[in-house]
Amino acid sequence: MRVLLLTLVLLSSSVTISANEQKLALIAHSGVDTHTLTRDTTRAIFAMRQRTWPDGQAVRVYVLPNDHPVHARFTKEQLVVYPHQLQLAWDRMVFSGTGQAPNRVNSQSEMLERIATTPGALGYLEREYLDERIQVITME
Repeated sequence: MRVLLLTLVLLSSSVTISANEQKLALIAHSGVDTHTLTRDTTRAIFAMRQRTWPDGQAVRVYVLPNDHPVHARFTKEQLVVYPHQLQLAWDRMVFSGTGQAPNRVNSQSEMLERIATTPGALGYLEREYLDERIQVITME
């Protein structure tokens, strides 16, 4: 009986933890014509290897700091890479002079504001931060 009770307590606490983690959304400026991206294209854009949207418009990439929990979740869950792997790719491009790092923002509120006001912008947020000024990009 105690084992059953302990199991129920552990299960309910794990459900509470996962319920507190909001689903993440890939977001873009409302003027972006692309509404769907593949995982590979999304990964290439965030790795700064692809600098334009499929229609040719310049992409302005925004990210949270490497140690931000939402950044870590986004890179691991959506891009299937670790934050330090992305940072290494950005550093390599910057130091070799072949590219630049993405724009960093300090909070999800700042991310929302930058995406909403920057044509061609792409970023990510927990769904609770979404509003009508930006669009959600579906990832295939």
